[in-house]
Amino acid sequence: MGSAVAVIVLIVAVVLVLILIGLFNRFVRLRNRADNAWAQVDLQLRRRYDLIPNLVETVKGYAAHEREVFERVAQARTAGIAARTVAEQGQAENALTAALRQLFAVAEAYPQLRANESFRDLEQQLSDTEQQILIARQIYNDTVLAYNNAIQTFPGVLLAGSFGFSARDYLEVEEASRAPVRVDFGDLPGQQPAGEQAPPAEQAPSPGPPPS
Repeated sequence: MGSAVAVIVLIVAVVLVLILIGLFNRFVRLRNRADNAWAQVDLQLRRRYDLIPNLVETVKGYAAHEREVFERVAQARTAGIAARTVAEQGQAENALTAALRQLFAVAEAYPQLRANESFRDLEQQLSDTEQQILIARQIYNDTVLAYNNAIQTFPGVLLAGSFGFSARDYLEVEEASRAPVRVDFGDLPGQQPAGEQAPPAEQAPSPGPPPS
């Protein structure tokens, strides 16, 4: 009888150990996926930071007096590079996106700048990078969701803290900053470059008398 109980206890202990090992390994895999997803976000953010100085210098060549806008972009870029947490990164990216929108708003007033090949190329690269950031951020947040669910639901919630696993922050972006930074400098119907006025519309001929 005693040996049977010992065998049962041993089996239960082995099962519990296997469950613990399985949970631990699952937590590690999900954490590593979150780390990898964040690395992809960071890669695209660094590419964005690298594009901004050249973009600002190009705009400066036509609108050097817009110092406040340039300083705001530079400060937001510096804050993004210096961010140490996901929450700080999100705040910095929101500020940077708002500053870049102001920069492009300035550029709209200069037809020669809009026609500058270098500027248009930088604008396109930045727009492409913004799209990649959107994708990378979504993948990261989805991965963090899976990780947080694993450590905050039963049975993981009973063990995650003991194993040193804690919930992670999502990369939050304000609603106004969700769309990529993109300004269309194409010739839009009904719009004229700054400083130019649209030619007066031709007056339609007066209608003739109605038929008898």
